Amino acid sequence: MRTLLILSHPSLSTSVANKTIVEELKKSSQDVTIRHLEELYQGYTIDVTAEQAALLAADTIVFQFPFYWYSSPAALKNWIDQVFGYNFAYGPEGDKIKGKNLIISTTLGGPPEAYLPLGYNHFRVGELLRPFEQTAYLTGLNYIEPIFTHRCVFSPEANNKAEVEDRARNHATRVLEQLAKLA
Repeated sequence: MRTLLILSHPSLSTSVANKTIVEELKKSSQDVTIRHLEELYQGYTIDVTAEQAALLAADTIVFQFPFYWYSSPAALKNWIDQVFGYNFAYGPEGDKIKGKNLIISTTLGGPPEAYLPLGYNHFRVGELLRPFEQTAYLTGLNYIEPIFTHRCVFSPEANNKAEVEDRARNHATRVLEQLAKLA
């Protein structure tokens, strides 16, 4: 099974969690192609043809990103806007990615209790990810249960870097286990 990981992180070099996740995925025996959007594209012009070709070659698509303002970083949203075009991903002839798997893999800074109706953010993570789920339904992708991990932001004043790295390695293991199940 071929997996395409669309990575969106504007400062991956200073990341702890997402950088660790990507390093773990690279070390695995899984066939994972990683496309780091902020590295590939400076600005908002996307090579749509190249990105659509990468999608066509994949069986499973993983969106890997830190949860920003209850969504993804802007580069991923822009990528979706351009690459999931009419008559490619939806529309009368838009069945090109139909039947492929989509996994949302995201890291959150806050604790689990912050993502409850009475918590700081008022909504569960799954509810906040609904736009991705609807995108999957519209395009015919198989929406696989999202993989997310809380407390993945490193701040020397707030938490221990080793704990964030451990959470990230565990997250990567869960992604790899899901990919193995889908194979």
